[in-house]
Amino acid sequence: MPHLLVEYSKNLADRLNLQALADELRDATMATGTYPLGGIRVRFHECAIYTIADGDENYAFIHIQLRMGEGRSHEEKESAGALIFEAAKQFTKAAFDIAPSALSLEIVEIDARYSHKHNQINKHLTSAG
Repeated sequence: MPHLLVEYSKNLADRLNLQALADELRDATMATGTYPLGGIRVRFHECAIYTIADGDENYAFIHIQLRMGEGRSHEEKESAGALIFEAAKQFTKAAFDIAPSALSLEIVEIDARYSHKHNQINKHLTSAG
């Protein structure tokens, strides 16, 4: 793990290359050196229905939830979050200059007692590499 769950306002689909942003977030997550490659997931969810502040339809948002398993230090979580957030800020700058927008990142640590997994990707990466 980690998984990055990205919610974004529908109006950003015309302003940003969302696949390229997903790739950028994956690369930034890999660059942290904190997480195993086979556990990285980046998933985007468009919010088709939303309202922001006074209802101006030009406003936009991206919210990133960085979900990770237990066991990382405060410093590792802080550093990883800052690196991923900065990558998102740089990537979205031009699109966010078009209209007032909001970018946020939240780190959530998953309690291992309630997390069940079956992952064949790590085995594949090990045998392929």
